[in-house]
Amino acid sequence: MPLQVAVGYASLTGPRERNEDYCGVVTPDGIDRENKGVLAAVADGIGGHRGGREAAEYTVRGLLADYYATPDTWSIPRALETVTTALNRWVIAEANRNADLAGMATTLSALVLRGRRYHLGHIGDSRIYRLRDGELLALTIDHTWDHPELNNVLSRAIGLDPRVLMDFADGELALGDRFLLVSDGVWGVLPAALLADVLLDHPEPQGASAALTSLALAQGGDDNATAVVVDILALPPPNLRDSLESDARLPLPSRLKPGHEVDGLVVEALLHDARETLVYKVRDARTGQALVLKTLQPALAGDAAATAALLMEEWRARRVVSAAFPQVVPREHKSCLYYLMSWHLGATLQERLDAGQHFPVAEVVRLGVALLKAVAVLHRLDIVHRDIKPANIHLGEAGALRLLDLGVAVCHAETQPGGTPGPAGTPSFMAPELFAGASPAPGFDLYAVGVSLYHLLTRRYPYGEIEPFQTPRFGEPARPTRWRPEIPGWLENILLKAVAREGGERFETGEEFLLALERGASRPLAAPGRQPLARKNPLLLWKIVAAVCFAINLVLLVALLR
Repeated sequence: MPLQVAVGYASLTGPRERNEDYCGVVTPDGIDRENKGVLAAVADGIGGHRGGREAAEYTVRGLLADYYATPDTWSIPRALETVTTALNRWVIAEANRNADLAGMATTLSALVLRGRRYHLGHIGDSRIYRLRDGELLALTIDHTWDHPELNNVLSRAIGLDPRVLMDFADGELALGDRFLLVSDGVWGVLPAALLADVLLDHPEPQGASAALTSLALAQGGDDNATAVVVDILALPPPNLRDSLESDARLPLPSRLKPGHEVDGLVVEALLHDARETLVYKVRDARTGQALVLKTLQPALAGDAAATAALLMEEWRARRVVSAAFPQVVPREHKSCLYYLMSWHLGATLQERLDAGQHFPVAEVVRLGVALLKAVAVLHRLDIVHRDIKPANIHLGEAGALRLLDLGVAVCHAETQPGGTPGPAGTPSFMAPELFAGASPAPGFDLYAVGVSLYHLLTRRYPYGEIEPFQTPRFGEPARPTRWRPEIPGWLENILLKAVAREGGERFETGEEFLLALERGASRPLAAPGRQPLARKNPLLLWKIVAAVCFAINLVLLVALLR
């Protein structure tokens, strides 16, 4: 059963000539409700300005439209922040362009209901409340100046500042929850106890919202009065995050051999046998199409965590629609747990290295450009790969590069509250910060790209090979020209910057890394400076200082004894 809600809203002008409030609700069906949720918003244009209504209406309309255009892999706070940042720029630009609209700005309170959780974004002094078990709780904090004479002056709003500083919060939903979004024309007149009484006395959301706005004006309110009421009528099953949830109940296939058949798929070869997963090349007996089938090891039958990980891997892969990645091939009426991907001729870069292939400098640069563009596709979707290495980079027979294996990738949209992804990746390609417990970040993928290109050129690693469970020490990275003197200086500088020990010395973005490769010798990067001993080996520095001090004291002592 999907999330079910009931909605009511009302907005009254009151004594003012113009209603500067605006509200809206989107209740999509199907996959949009599942992936993006229900969105409700209230905005209150700053009074005294002609553009107050324009700012409020444009902000709400823009949010309701553009939020659903953001990638499904984005977290809800990121989607709200990205959209409101663009809306804020428009409001400021419009106010600067039209003198009659100078000073236009608006509050904004937005509520997203998805799955079994609520998420809110808030700026200004509109409010969001939750009524649960008869108790009314304010979920937002007003952004007003804390001064006796400035109680009604906003400190934050859309259009006030080039940078939008929204508050974000989330929590668990409960059956029967009632949410209230209101402008200050309602909560500023009706105390919290009276708000709760009205909500309890009117079981229908439309009746409750109409009663609140009418009562606010009847009680002497001189502002516009707007209220949106949303009731939670039904909740989806726990952990229902995507349409693959039903697959979690499927059994695992037994270990397959060439010639075995599963759901009309004939196994041709075992491609990869990992600790938790198995990857096969299969052929559809009906169409003759070659495919890749990925499933779990039979020993993991009943392992809920491993099953969830495979389902989330498919969920991520379905959303990465790009020629730089294998594409998920939908399959209905499956008898066991697996998912299918497109098959491509060729081999991984590691397989080519193992076969003795030599990669010229120009070819490595071309592959680096293609790899960075593939990584950019992931990062735009808020996905961090976490295991970029030659073994996960496929090169087709026509030279097309594809990035493989999203098994340990993470994206904010799937991270559970309080959950932090554990360490993952191949040690020799992991940034130094990851060994200290740093959280996944796009910059660590760029570091792995740098190590991968370094390895393609030299078959070595900038800090030496790092074994699993080893605690490495990172000093100066070895220059790639030590192994291949013909590597041009501009490329060496790029690689050393990409794999620098300190994160602040690396490329800040994939675009910067890509631009450096594309410019090449025409605009070369400066050679990285040698690290001072204090940063390279602080322990050795202090040993030297201690030895020098000891020697000086010894000389002084001898001189005094004479």
